[in-house]
Amino acid sequence: MGRIYNFSAGPAVLPEEVLQQAAADMMDYHGCGMSVMEMSHRSKMFQDIIDEAEKDLRTLMNIPDNYKVLFLQGGASLQFAMIPLNLMKNKKADYIVTGQWAKKAYQEAKKYGDVVAVASSADKTFSYIPDCSDLPIREDADYVYICENNTIYGTKFHTLPNTKGKDLISDVSSCFLSEPVDVTKYGMIYGGVQKNVGPAGLVIAIIREDLIPETVDDTVPTMMQYKIHVDNGSMYNTPNCWAIYICGLVFKWLLKNGGLEAMQKRNIEKAKILYDFLDQSKLFKGTVEPASRSLMNVPFVTGNEELDAKFVKEAKAAGFENLKGHRSVGGMRASIYNAMPKAGVEALVAFMKKFEEENA
Repeated sequence: MGRIYNFSAGPAVLPEEVLQQAAADMMDYHGCGMSVMEMSHRSKMFQDIIDEAEKDLRTLMNIPDNYKVLFLQGGASLQFAMIPLNLMKNKKADYIVTGQWAKKAYQEAKKYGDVVAVASSADKTFSYIPDCSDLPIREDADYVYICENNTIYGTKFHTLPNTKGKDLISDVSSCFLSEPVDVTKYGMIYGGVQKNVGPAGLVIAIIREDLIPETVDDTVPTMMQYKIHVDNGSMYNTPNCWAIYICGLVFKWLLKNGGLEAMQKRNIEKAKILYDFLDQSKLFKGTVEPASRSLMNVPFVTGNEELDAKFVKEAKAAGFENLKGHRSVGGMRASIYNAMPKAGVEALVAFMKKFEEENA
């Protein structure tokens, strides 16, 4: 069986060129006689890999010098605790809850201080992004937190919230590197890489230097202190060497293919093919309010659970994998990250048209 069209929300599709490069390097990386997975993270060879990955990411995102880039373990979920433990200096933070991951981050932060949900879209099953132009942000809040692209529900902040001067912390896991970004609008921007950037097991955090505390409460585990990781160049302990290496290859692939402007153009084009079909379909319908739609994750339903299950089964048989919606919401979801070719989306729409004719 050849390569299928993989619409998984994460771990997700990677560029074929990157996989081929990794395969070529697998037994012998650049003539050193071993794989990246076998080399010491203290070797010059690995230091070059991590340095180059950071340099390329800084170029791609135009990251200013006063922001630190960290390659950390524990996924985005560990950041739900690390953020309040390090950045909640007044022990107060305001969260905008637009989906399951924002909700989990909010619940985790509540363990460490006075945390308020200043806006939420839970009233309509997270199917839209609330108006965040004039929220009751508290004077003494340490930061305002968002999950920018909601993988499960397929919504995206197209306008950042008005934080009234407070630092914005954003989880960009599922829209990471899908479009140009002005890093200076954030105090911290971070994402698990397993959706749009690399293999599972790594989170990249980009944090403005002045936010990183010199000291934290004695009870904060050493491994959960940003300063420790900054001072040790993301190598306080053995990092996820393999994931950092693959991300580095992905950064090179992005730079070679026109950077984030080119990706955004491609992603708009791909998403339009699918949304245009959903908007005129008599069988399928998108579940997100049009103004809040994500370019990365597109949830849709037929309105009939048995038909949804039939569609997922037949799609799988036809070579379209991982179209089943998240277990918490059901239906279907197509994740169309950077590495999903336009041909994959076109093929999916052609299959959906055929399914609609047969099941109308």
